[in-house]
Amino acid sequence: AEEHPFRIAIVCAMWLTGFDVPSLGTLYLDKPLKAHTLMQAIARANRVNEGKNNGLIVDYCGILKNLRQALATFAAGTGGAGTEGGETDPVKPEEDLLAELDEAIRLVREWLEAHGASLTAIMESDGFAKNAAINAAKEAANENDETRKRFEVLCRACFAKFKACITFAGVNRHRAEYAAIRVVYQSLQQGKEDANILGIMRELQSIVDEAIVPHEHVGEERASYDISHIDFERLRQEFAVSRSKRTAVQSIKATIEAKLASLLARNPLRTDFQRRYEEIVAAYNSEKDRQTIEQTFEALLKFIAEMTEEEERAVREGLDEEELAVYDLLKKPTLSKDETKKVKAVARELLAKLKAEKLSVDHWRDKQSTRDGVKKQIFDFLFSETTGLPTAYSESEIDAKTEAVYRHVFEVYPIVPSPYYGHQSA
Repeated sequence: AEEHPFRIAIVCAMWLTGFDVPSLGTLYLDKPLKAHTLMQAIARANRVNEGKNNGLIVDYCGILKNLRQALATFAAGTGGAGTEGGETDPVKPEEDLLAELDEAIRLVREWLEAHGASLTAIMESDGFAKNAAINAAKEAANENDETRKRFEVLCRACFAKFKACITFAGVNRHRAEYAAIRVVYQSLQQGKEDANILGIMRELQSIVDEAIVPHEHVGEERASYDISHIDFERLRQEFAVSRSKRTAVQSIKATIEAKLASLLARNPLRTDFQRRYEEIVAAYNSEKDRQTIEQTFEALLKFIAEMTEEEERAVREGLDEEELAVYDLLKKPTLSKDETKKVKAVARELLAKLKAEKLSVDHWRDKQSTRDGVKKQIFDFLFSETTGLPTAYSESEIDAKTEAVYRHVFEVYPIVPSPYYGHQSA
């Protein structure tokens, strides 16, 4: 798999035709292969995988003739479409591949020009002028979500065509254009991968370094960012004079999406945040005048403040994030102050009991018996006169609450401590 550190394999015989790694991008052949063995071998690089545009076959022993024969036998042996004399030629002429690359680059160039940017300016300028040209291209791509997706598709088409021509001398005349397109594309991806408020502020003159607070997270090697300490008024002032408003909006969107995913994973009753965020984005994508961009930026800042307030709600309730999620699932309207206090205590004690017992069983989700044991423990605890919910809850309500809590712990406690709550579960 792509996350495995193993990057190169030297293979032969059965493994050559039998292993399946969809992320495999390049296959080097230095062994005479024929017929179905050859067909199976080259298919290893043809598997579809996210982020993969194509597979590359590098032939060191000249097996193109054998490949044509294999294709004629197994793919189009009766002389169907794409065949000539019963054979299929899998290799396009050099001039055709270079023409396709030229067309792909032309489409990117014309797209940028139609959106107020210039590929030539990126190629021919230096220093601040080059940076300005790159930023103009990013602003064009970041007009909205659809324009960004379209631009990225055009870029990836260029990369695939360039890769197909990499061994041709004629590809050299396209290297400058390829490099210019790649620097814009990588800059967009870097902004997406490193999206956080710090990244936005670097774009808008780096004024909130003091807001960065690193924390340890389970399964993560990067720092998180405490956005609650940011001076939003300063941020608004910098945004007002920025020439990269679209890019700033896209950056803050990426920040919110990462934090929103974390909020939703920790508490299933936060779906209202997802709905409201989608409404903001839909409104942003529907129109693109200056006022809409500025209104969206303001709405996103307000949304961040509300998410921060939600993160702090556990402290106000006298619970931690894990206990808060269970409490939210257990509570209901019209509870008295004493009943609310009782439900909080039930949430705290039930979660502690589950984590100490049933949820600590290795791979508890894999067996029906252990799953049933978890659900029974939840129901018994909630129904008990000594440990359970207040008498204001009917038996049918307790059944419903049992199911809701069970679904939650099934999702977020594959192991104890939960990987979804970071240091809180340590």
